[in-house]
Amino acid sequence: MFKFEVKKESGRARTGILHTPHGEIKTPGFVPVATKGALKGMGFERAKELGADVFMVNTFHFYCKKEYETVKKMGGLHKFLDVNFPLMTDSGGFQVFSLGFGYEHGVGKIAPNISEKDNKKKKNLVKIEENGAIFSSPFDGSKVEITPESSIDAQKKMGADIIFAFDECTSPLASYKYQKESLKRTHQWAERSLEALGKTRKQVMMGIVQGGKFEDLRRESARFIASLPFFGFGIGGSFGESFGDSKSSMSSVLETIFEELPKEKPRHLLGIGEPENLIESALRGVDLFDCVIPTRFARHGTALTRKGRINIKASCYREDKNPLDKSCSCNVCRRYKKSYLHHLVKNKEIYGIMLLTEHNLHFVLHLMEKIREAIEKGDSSELKKEYLSNPR
Repeated sequence: MFKFEVKKESGRARTGILHTPHGEIKTPGFVPVATKGALKGMGFERAKELGADVFMVNTFHFYCKKEYETVKKMGGLHKFLDVNFPLMTDSGGFQVFSLGFGYEHGVGKIAPNISEKDNKKKKNLVKIEENGAIFSSPFDGSKVEITPESSIDAQKKMGADIIFAFDECTSPLASYKYQKESLKRTHQWAERSLEALGKTRKQVMMGIVQGGKFEDLRRESARFIASLPFFGFGIGGSFGESFGDSKSSMSSVLETIFEELPKEKPRHLLGIGEPENLIESALRGVDLFDCVIPTRFARHGTALTRKGRINIKASCYREDKNPLDKSCSCNVCRRYKKSYLHHLVKNKEIYGIMLLTEHNLHFVLHLMEKIREAIEKGDSSELKKEYLSNPR
């Protein structure tokens, strides 16, 4: 029922097919995020028409209100969402990080380009213990505890095809000492996650490699997670050798990790979706990506193009007769001018968000198609020239 098949290798990069009970996933591939069970600004079927063949739902949002119990009663996510294609659920670990060290340090997975002395800390809203994480629900303020067992229980009840082990996602600003302590905890949680999953043919689990920006910890984590019977591997946590040096760090981290992971299993880079990162990471051997960038950017009036991001709210687009991207074949670029999109977004019309979402998702999915073609040809020079020649 579940199988990963490598089709073509070119250097470190490869194309493949991930077979699931609900369909095939082409790799390298992008996984649009349907946070609460819906894509913001677009329906699943339309996204499928654009080339999406798998979607991710965030466990955290169903967990806090115990809505995973409702999903189970409705027959699982596929019936609840009325879809018949592959689905993933994450473990909730990243959302716990966002409430905890992410909120405290004011950072995401990648450190911002600021000096450490300028980093203003806020109160950490999460307590990490050996058993799991305790925090106040961002929805109603109630006390919530999430453990490897409870995360996997929720994911089992939701019934996605591919699920993830519960881990501790660390801050890019965390010290070596903390990362070392956290790694031990994440490895214990990985074992507990597998035990909680038990023996089933309906779902497979991805183990998560952590270790932050430290090469020895990443290598240690990759070796340990690879020793466990996971179907594949997620690369989680944070990147950045120093403030503002995230891109080179991520590349070196991936190269280190992949030296330790078995080639026959799929690799998923969690929460990364900038076009340049998709290209560089796929060419280093990443098979799957997930990120909210296409939909989140759209809600903030930002379009992805081959010449970089466009803030369509800017006044310079008020009378612009050009499409968002002249080389883009999406329906939005074929039909609409920047002036109209500017008008919609400035007037907070929902249709503006819908159009930008369609364009952004088309852009990313088309990029993944171009990446697969470049790997099949064994030549990425044109791909890099087309997408990486302009700074973003």
